Amino acid sequence: MSRWKHLEIETARVMIEMFCRRFHHNKPCGDCNELLEYVTLKIGQCPYAANKPACSDCRIHCYRKDMRSRIREVMRYSGPRMIYRHPILALRHLLGRWQ
Repeated sequence: MSRWKHLEIETARVMIEMFCRRFHHNKPCGDCNELLEYVTLKIGQCPYAANKPACSDCRIHCYRKDMRSRIREVMRYSGPRMIYRHPILALRHLLGRWQ
């Protein structure tokens, strides 16, 4: 697996775990684990490879509507908290969006 895919998956995993710990009191529960598996699959199939834009800026929306809604909810909660809890991952994620 390429480095960028690994970093994207790791960032998603951390965000989903933060969300699940807060709202489901688990790490991760069945629903959140299902979301992580789906995100991992979709990142692995991304046609843009290393030149991948942020999913919100992408012309191709490869996530199913329900999963897109779930990951948005996770990101809305976890995104602002990443700066304090996982600053290096957050910085790498943000820098990757502007390359």
